[in-house]
Amino acid sequence: MLSLPPATRFIILANVVVFLLQQVTPWIDALCALWPLGPYFRLWQLVTYAFLHGAWWHIFLNMFAVFMFGPQLERTWGSRRYLVYYFACIIAAAAVQLLTELHSAVPEPTVGASGGVFGLLLAFAMYYPRVRLFVIPIPIPVPAWLVVTLYGLVELYLGVSGREPNVAHFAHLGGMLGGAVVMLIWQAQARLRGQS
Repeated sequence: MLSLPPATRFIILANVVVFLLQQVTPWIDALCALWPLGPYFRLWQLVTYAFLHGAWWHIFLNMFAVFMFGPQLERTWGSRRYLVYYFACIIAAAAVQLLTELHSAVPEPTVGASGGVFGLLLAFAMYYPRVRLFVIPIPIPVPAWLVVTLYGLVELYLGVSGREPNVAHFAHLGGMLGGAVVMLIWQAQARLRGQS
């Protein structure tokens, strides 16, 4: 953990600490989960929900992804830009989830860092498209661009079809969308700097 760059280390440690707090302070979910627009919604939930998790496997999978993909991106961008990107992804994921919940018959609170994780996956595939990844159950390494494309298509299918209704598929896609917007802004800024 000490060899991780600082922002990645912060994200993982903060999520673990908050998850442990959830086990002893049940009110934290009611206050910090992302509730649908209405009487329980608070502005800070656009960020705090991403530090809560529903089960040990939920936090393990999310933090494993941060551990795998975060350090390379943080070293590429620097810690400040990396954190800006990550938080933009979780806020975009929250916004998309809130819009989705407007059309839901049974609105429920949302928790988890998956929006940020899907944003990291997108960025990794954009910056390192040919890096080969092992994905269970595929027995051969697959290029990052293909893995992330397939993940995105599966999330879209599951969200539209209503399968796995307890998973915030559109929040995952919102994280990718937020990441794409941030990278497009950065590219435009770089072009403008190049012209001046």
